[in-house]
Parts: sequence; C-alpha cells; structure tokens
Amino acid sequence: MDQEARQATVKTLDMGIVLALVAMDVIARLLPHAPNFTPVAASALFAGVFLGSRLLALTVPLAAMGLSDSVIGFYDWHVMVAVYVALALPAVLGWFAKSSSRRILVLPLAVVSSVIFFVMTNFAVWMSSGMYPHDVAGLLKCSVAAIPFFQNTLMGDTFWAIALFGTVAIWQAAGSPRNNPRVV
Repeated sequence: MDQEARQATVKTLDMGIVLALVAMDVIARLLPHAPNFTPVAASALFAGVFLGSRLLALTVPLAAMGLSDSVIGFYDWHVMVAVYVALALPAVLGWFAKSSSRRILVLPLAVVSSVIFFVMTNFAVWMSSGMYPHDVAGLLKCSVAAIPFFQNTLMGDTFWAIALFGTVAIWQAAGSPRNNPRVV
C-alpha cells in the first residue's frame, strides 16, 4: 500500500473512531445512569492516545457534550465552560500517554482526569452558583457536597478507560495487525 493510500485509510479509521466514541458518549449520557458515571473523559483520553489528529481528539468530548446537552438542556455557562474544558483535558493527557513507551499511564491519567474534573467544576459552581459563600469555608462546603459525585466520576472514568483500552488490548491479543503503530 502506498503512502497516500495508507494516510487515507488512517483518516477513515480515525473518523470511524471519532463517530463511535461520540455516539457512545451521547447514548451513555442520554440513557439513565448514575450521576457523572459516563464515558466522556475516558473516551477523550482514548482519543488522545489513538487518533492521529489532536483536533479530532479534542472534538470527541466537545461534540459529545454539545450534542447530548442539546437534548438534555444547557445550564449556567460558567459551569458549562468548566465542564467542557475539564472533559477536553483528558485528550491532552492522552497525547502524553501516546508519546510514552509505557502505556500503563492510562489508569493514572484516568484518575487525574477525574480529579481535574472535580476541582474545575466545583470551583465553577462555587464561583457562579450563589449557593455558597465566596470564602474558603464556602469552597470547602461546595467540595464536600460534591464528594458523592466525585466517587461516581472516579468509578466511571476508571471503568470506561478499562473498557476502552481493554477492548483494544483484547483485539490486539486476538490477532490484530501488529504493525499498526497506534495499537497499544
């Protein structure tokens, strides 16, 4: 296969991955689920590791959130910006896992993604909701109130990262082409 045909195949594969991840994220957000137990951050991390384009990797969580929020409903824009940025950052973390020869970083990066989401979104709620006083005690109260959501976020990000990356590992072990540099 010549270089041009190989590049076209990779682009087609990347678009298929993007569409599959976005569809999975949207469906998971629209179906009944525990609060914050969704695949969005894990799919962003996965996209960051496997997609050839950084723009496409960032597109996965942003498109999934935009599409599903258009059905679920939009909310305070301050919080929404924090949510979208916090869910796009795992794609950036995925770029580091891609460049590392040790893909074992995936699970710690999923945990880091959960922590980033918790910190960013709770700070946004504390700053913009008016539910908490704008002092250290208010920030602490906001953070404590969000701990049950953090547990779900952590379990969801870990579960979905294992499911996504585990599927690739199983596929690879079952005889996928070993010469694909983007396979874990």
